Amino acid sequence: MILSGWAEFAGALVVFMASHFLPRWGGLRETLIGKIGRRLYFTGYGIVSLVVLLWLIGSASRAPFVELWAASEWTRKVPGILMPFAMVLAVIGVGTHSPFTLGSKGAKALDPATPGLAALTRHPLLWALALWSASHLPPNGDLAHVLLFGGFAGMSLAAMPMFDGRAKNAIASDDAVRAFQAAPVLSLAPLFDPTWLIENRRDLAWRLAVAVAIWAAAYGLHSDVIGVSPIS
Repeated sequence: MILSGWAEFAGALVVFMASHFLPRWGGLRETLIGKIGRRLYFTGYGIVSLVVLLWLIGSASRAPFVELWAASEWTRKVPGILMPFAMVLAVIGVGTHSPFTLGSKGAKALDPATPGLAALTRHPLLWALALWSASHLPPNGDLAHVLLFGGFAGMSLAAMPMFDGRAKNAIASDDAVRAFQAAPVLSLAPLFDPTWLIENRRDLAWRLAVAVAIWAAAYGLHSDVIGVSPIS
């Protein structure tokens, strides 16, 4: 039986949540990593997560339309303003060496003396998800999309103290304090520090270039993939 309406949206939401929580249950993720390797596991997990995410977004558009507020000219501009920043944060966050955040690479601890791009934020990928979801709330005032994007924004923000709590439990308190000071939750101060900019210019430059390319591709394919024009 093919799901439709609210049933499809609810089913997609359950599958999405399960795909993120079940691998951590009973050591399943560690078992699979041990059998197939870390790279293959995360490649497969990333593909599955993307497919489920696209299904969830599509199911929200197919759910019964219940308007909570009407879109206007200014609400449609919000994603265009915020998404470039979200893309930059997403690219910064992929492969981060801090083990206590989403998208971490391995278990290499953050060096407080040389935090690199982590000086901007210790949770770049979570901020990217929060910006993506929050920026899409204003132009999507129907119930299904409010639940979708509001839920993503809430989970992204709630995950930050959760990861910080894990860090505090896993490392010495003094080390945690130094790490949190070197890599704050969010800070724009490094962007006004010439020394930091010079030290991180190469890493920052190529990530900015990748972010611009991804943003341009997402902007151009938005209508075909999502079914809604980003400038409508």
